[in-house]
Formats: sequence, C-alpha cells, structure tokens
Amino acid sequence: MFAQATASQAPLTGTQPAEREEPYLLEIANISKGFPGVVALDDVQLRVRPGSVLALMGENGAGKSTLMKIIAGIYQPDAGEIRLRGKPITFDTPLAALQAGIAMIHQELNLMPHMSIAENIWIGREQLNSLHMVNHREMHRCTAQLLERLRINLDPEEQVGNLSIAERQMVEIAKAVSYDSDILIMDEPTSAITDKEVAHLFSIIADLKSQGKGIIYITHKMNEVFAIADEVAVFRDGAYIGLQRADSMDSDSLISMMVGRELNQLFPVREKPIGDLLLSVRDLRLDGVFQGVSFDLHAGEILGIAGLMGSGRTNVAETIFGITPSSGGEIKLDGQVVRISDPHMAIEKGFALLTEDRKLSGLFPCLSVLENMEMAVLPHYSGNGFIQQKALRALCEDMCQKLRVKTPSLEQCIDTLSGGNQQKALLARWLMTNPRLLILDEPTRGIDVGAKAEIYRLISYLASEGMAVIMISSELPEVLGMSDRVMVMHEGDLMGTLDQADATQEKVMQLASGMTAVH
Repeated sequence: MFAQATASQAPLTGTQPAEREEPYLLEIANISKGFPGVVALDDVQLRVRPGSVLALMGENGAGKSTLMKIIAGIYQPDAGEIRLRGKPITFDTPLAALQAGIAMIHQELNLMPHMSIAENIWIGREQLNSLHMVNHREMHRCTAQLLERLRINLDPEEQVGNLSIAERQMVEIAKAVSYDSDILIMDEPTSAITDKEVAHLFSIIADLKSQGKGIIYITHKMNEVFAIADEVAVFRDGAYIGLQRADSMDSDSLISMMVGRELNQLFPVREKPIGDLLLSVRDLRLDGVFQGVSFDLHAGEILGIAGLMGSGRTNVAETIFGITPSSGGEIKLDGQVVRISDPHMAIEKGFALLTEDRKLSGLFPCLSVLENMEMAVLPHYSGNGFIQQKALRALCEDMCQKLRVKTPSLEQCIDTLSGGNQQKALLARWLMTNPRLLILDEPTRGIDVGAKAEIYRLISYLASEGMAVIMISSELPEVLGMSDRVMVMHEGDLMGTLDQADATQEKVMQLASGMTAVH
C-alpha cells in the first residue's frame, strides 16, 4: 500500500543541501522552549517548501503544538531563529504572524458560538461602510463567496452554536483560508469530520498547493500522511528526530521514528472469557434523534458502535448515561429495570462516560490536573464539611502513574497538558469511580499512536477484569480491532450488529451508509 523505505535512506537534516533549488518559505533553526518543570522543545529545526505539505509527526507531548504556537506568535521561543522567505523574523503576537502570512487551524476549536459564521470568519477584520459601521451585507457576500469557493454548504448567517463539531471544523478551515496566507498550519484538522469531509479538505489542500502555499499538517492518522504529505518531520520528547520524503517511508518505519520502538501488536488479545449479562437495552428511543436501539452487553465484553457523523451514536451513549433521558424503551441492569434520568443516577449505578469533546464537555481548563481528576469521586471523600485531600491526592497520583499521564505536578493547570495527556487524565477521573460499565466516545481522538496503544491495552485489561465497555469510534480499524461485537447505526436507526469474526470494513461501511441492514 505504501512505498517501502530502504535501509540506506537516512533522515534528511536541515544542514543537508536541498534537492530542489527553490527557497524555503519557512525555516526553523535551533528553537528551544521551556515551561515550569518541562522542556517542551530542545534545539529543534524544521523547513517548509512552497507548494508542499510537510507532515509533522510525533507522540503527544513531543512538542509539535508548542512549535506551531511559536510559529503562529502565541508563544515566544527561549532560543533559536525563525526565517520567513529567507529573512529572520520574530512574532510578538498572533496578529503579527497573520500579517506576515502565517495562519493556524488549532486542534481545539476557537469559534464564538453566539456569533454567526460570517462574524466568526471576519472577526477583527469586519468590513465597514461609509459611516464606519459594520457592513453586514458585504460580510455576508464575502463569506458566501468564500464558502462557495471551498464548496462548504453552510449559511453565512447561521449561528456557530447551532453547528455540529464537524461543521465548526469546516468553518475554522474557511477562516484560516480567508487570510490568504502563504503558510497554513493545520493541527489535527480531521479529528472531528467525516470521511467525506476529509476528502473535501484534501481537495482544498491540493488547491492551496497549486497556488504555492506551504502547509504544515499535524495528524495522528497514518493514512492521511501518505495521502497528502510530500515530506515528514518527526519530533520525539521535544527533540527533532529527522525528516524524510513521504514516498520513502511506510507506516512501520514512521511509527518506529515516532516512538523509538516497534509496536508489533497495536490491538491486544484478551484471553479471559466474557461474563454474565450486565446490561440489556430494548427499543430505546429519543424522539427525532434515534429509535429502536436494542442490544445486550456482558461483563468483560467490548461493544463497538460505528456509524457516520449524525448517525446517533453519541446520542445513544448520552441517553444511557442520563444526559438526555429517553423518550421510550427499557434499560435493565443485572436483569432489573432501571430508569436513569440524570448522570448522577448513572454514576450511582456504576456507569461512566468519557465524552466525545474533551474541551466542551470534559475539561475544566482553568483547574489543575488534580482538581479535574478528583471531581467524579469527590462526594465519596468528603463529609462533615471536610475533604480527605491526602487520600484523594494519593489516589490521583496512583492513577497518573498507571495511565502514564505526563505532567510536571498535579497542581499543573490541565489546559497546559498535551491533548493526549488531557484525555488520559479524564479517563483516570472515571476509572477512579470503579465503574461496571465504561462508555468511551472517541477515546483516542487527537492521541498519538504510542498513547493509543497504551489506551487499547488499558481498555483490554479493564474488560479482562470484568468491566463492560461500550466504545464509539470513527476509526474503523480501532472499532474492528478492539470490539467483540460491532453495532452499526445510520441516521438514527440500528442497521445491525456484527460479531468480531464477521466484521469487516466493507460490511461496516455498507451498514453505516444505509446500503444494507442485518436483522
């Protein structure tokens, strides 16, 4: 599938002569950056050619996002130099970087939910009329023109808060393109969009390349790297490892560069048998969203839920957890009917839910790692107006070690951690409740391949110890590799459930697209 790397192919370094004569758009030389207790970047380098895509790869905490924030003017480096079109330059603010021709699509969405698409795209650059008032008609026209050029079918006047996560991601992309920058940084741009929208994004990238733009593309999805990248640079633990042409590598050699070791078995094998029936769901429905969802889940079993965006996967999970109480149907736990009307009741029954979007519904970004982790178990460690802080801290420290959460201390603000370490901290929050049923909605979104392997091993271990797991994922290899059975949804309907032995990508996609059903 991918071109094989040869044994003699050595990583290209910034000191070697370029194969082509065109100057670089952007050069990063000897950049270092530290935070309290952490060296985020240690003497790293990078280079971006015009009309090319450079994929920047590495595990969470490797320093990729930190370097991108330096290039975008959000952080200032402690040492090193940035050269733009061959000339040294410094950016004191993100505005200075934008004015110099550098735009960035962040991993975490940063749109204003109470403003329209047009207002979000042109915020700070509003068109004014002769009276120096905002010309909403002209903003609407320019936005409609931009969206049409990018083939994004959205109304410029639609409020962003009404959009799906995937639609918001497309607005972020449109906003970045609107600056007409020479360099576009894309940090996990496909983490929340469908396969169809990914193909759409790739066509936009191809257009930008043809215009001579340079693109830095950060992703954890290997297939994307080999689909669009011209060159691949790898960081590990804040250090520059090397740079190679994408067509000289394969996924195994890239993983080896990223993690410094081989990952021979990404999806672990469980040997313990599946236990007794734990959860039984019959004809569950949420009016206008999904209907007729029925399944059984046993202790020690992993049930995967697949489906395209908008299929109702997340809604089913939120209904079981009591976030959106069902309109009808029945849920039995240990053979007894239970009515779960809110998350507090679900937690009391031994349910836990890791939500799809950690920023919107998981993290408290201004609080510390400790405060974020202890939240779900706080009631069990408090009484008579006092909190057993020493016992809570010991529990959190133990869980951090088990999940390998990289943080200088538990007092560190969780917003400063990498996306993958934030996700592991949230998972730790729920595991401390000792749940019987663990619902994971996109558990490895924005997590590198090394951290994914750790999460998969943890999920497999929990299942082998008797925990029942529901895992929702947009990544088919993940669903197929981890699940004992795969339940597939399409536009609110349960299309069928496949045993592990019968489940293939083709069968799942046929069900997910509504082409066929299994009864």
